[in-house]
Amino acid sequence: MIQRVPKVSVCIPTFNRVNLLPYAIDSVIKQTYQDWELIVCDDGSTDDTPELMSQYQDSRINYIQIGRAHV
Repeated sequence: MIQRVPKVSVCIPTFNRVNLLPYAIDSVIKQTYQDWELIVCDDGSTDDTPELMSQYQDSRINYIQIGRAHV
């Protein structure tokens, strides 16, 4: 099976910006062009970023946590 690759990749780096992140994500989602993927790279946020990201169920959105100790 061949996996389809989107034509546009959007990367959003973030660290403790849970108050601004929805604006950036929603602006990508609201674009008229739909052949995209969104990669949110979280560099160890200690705010509610993981909880916010769990609210987005769009399969084109990928959330990557980097540098956060998982206990």
